[in-house]
Amino acid sequence: MGQLYSYTLGHRRYQFKNLAQLMAKATPQRSGDSLAGVIASSAEERAVAQMTLAEVPLKTFLNEALIPYEDDEITRLIIDEHDTNAFAAIAHLTVGDFRNWLLSDHATSHVLATIRAGITPEMAAAVSKIMRNQDLILVAKKCHVTTAFRNTIGLPGHLSTRLQPNHPTDNVNGIAASILDGLLYGSGDAVIGINPATDNVAQAIKLMQLMDDVIVKYQIPTQSCVLTHVTNTIECINAGAPVDLVFQSIGGTEATNSSFGFNLNTLAEAQDAALSLKRGTVGNNVMYFETGQGSSLSANAHHGLDQQTCETRAYAVARKFKPLLVNTVVGFIGPEYLFDGKEITRAGLEDHFCAKLLGVPMGCDVCYTNHAEADQNDMDNLLTLLGVAGCSFVMGIPGSDDIMLNYQTTSFHDALYARRVLGLRPAPEFELWLAKMNIMTDTQQHILSDTLPSQFARSLKTLSGGQP
Repeated sequence: MGQLYSYTLGHRRYQFKNLAQLMAKATPQRSGDSLAGVIASSAEERAVAQMTLAEVPLKTFLNEALIPYEDDEITRLIIDEHDTNAFAAIAHLTVGDFRNWLLSDHATSHVLATIRAGITPEMAAAVSKIMRNQDLILVAKKCHVTTAFRNTIGLPGHLSTRLQPNHPTDNVNGIAASILDGLLYGSGDAVIGINPATDNVAQAIKLMQLMDDVIVKYQIPTQSCVLTHVTNTIECINAGAPVDLVFQSIGGTEATNSSFGFNLNTLAEAQDAALSLKRGTVGNNVMYFETGQGSSLSANAHHGLDQQTCETRAYAVARKFKPLLVNTVVGFIGPEYLFDGKEITRAGLEDHFCAKLLGVPMGCDVCYTNHAEADQNDMDNLLTLLGVAGCSFVMGIPGSDDIMLNYQTTSFHDALYARRVLGLRPAPEFELWLAKMNIMTDTQQHILSDTLPSQFARSLKTLSGGQP
C-alpha cells in the first residue's frame, strides 16, 4: 500500500494513503483527474497536498513505486536504468528543496545535463506540481536537449517546426500544395510529417515516396515521417521504402502502450531497423514520439494515477530510444481531460518542463478541439510562453486548421510570429537552405517568397502528379 502521509492544518488533519494519492491531490486542477476521481476535493486540500509533497525526500520515489515493479515494464525501465551516480548530487533533497535548487543559479544548463539521468519521471512530475508557471518556464529554458538527423534540432535560440500537410483523402496534389505553402513560410525543419487518412502500409509507402522525392530533388536538409503505427513502419522498411523517422504514440504505463498495440521490444526492433538504413547526414536520432495528458485514463490504464504523472512516465520510454523529436499533443484529446485554455496552458508548460528536465527533446502541438472552452488567443499565449521556455518545435499547418484530424493548432505564420517576436531561428542547416533558395533572408527572417523562382513551385506540383 505504501507509506501514509499526513498534514495537520489548524484543527483538521489531512491524510493521504500513499504517494500516488498524494501526488494526485497535489496536481493543479484539471478535468481528467476529476473524471478519474483522483482530484483534490477542495483548493485547501490541494494546497495541503502540495505542502506535504514538498517535504517528501526524492529518495522516496526510488523506494515506493507508483505502479508495482512486477506489474509494469515502464516501472521496470525507470528503476533499472536509474543512474545513481547522476542522482548523487540531488539525493539529499526533498521535493521542495529540489524546486528551490532548480530555480537557483547553481542549476546551470551544464549541471542540469549531468544530473538528468538521475531524475525519475515521478520526481520531475512531483516538483512540477509545486511550481508556478514562471518556474516551469525558467527551468525549462535552462535545459538544453539537442538532437540531429539531417539537421540539428533544439539548439538554444532556435525554434523548429513540423510541417503537417495532412489531407482528408491523402490527395497528393493537396499534400504537395501544403508542403509548398509551408516551405515558403520557412516551416518544416523539424520534420515534414503526415498523418495518413488511410492508415496502411501501401499508403504509407506512397506518402513516404512523395516526401522523399521533394527532399531529394531540392536537397532540403530535413526529414520526413508518415505517422503510421510502428509495426507498419517496420513493414515499410522491410519493403525498401525511404523511411527517415519511425513514429509512435506512447503512454506512461505498459497497459496504455498495450492498448496502442506495442511494447518496448517493438520500439527497439523499429529503432534498429531505421538505424540500419543510415539515412541521417548529421546525426542518427531516428525516432519520433507523440504523447498527451489523458491517454492512459482514456485507455483505462492509469492505475489510479493522475494524468500528468502518467504523462511524465511516458518520457522514460522516449528517453530510452534517443528520439529526434517528441511532442505533447496538449489539447487534442478534448475537454474531458483538459477543459479550457487555462488547463491546456498549464499542461503544455508542465509537459515541456518535465520532458526537458529528463533530457527529452520536447516540442508541443499547441492545440485544442472545437468543443473545448478555448480559442486561438489561448493558443497564442501558450505558443509565446513555450517559445520563451525554449520549446524545441511546434506544428505548422495551413490556416491552423487540420482538415483531416479536425482540430485547431498552430499555422505556418504562427510559427513565423514566434520566431520573429522572440528572436528565434530555424535549425541552422535549414536556415542556410532557406537563404540559398531565396525563400527567407538568413538575418532578418523576412519571407521572400514573392521573388521565389516560379520553377520551384511548378516542379513541386509536377512531383505530386499534377500538371506544371
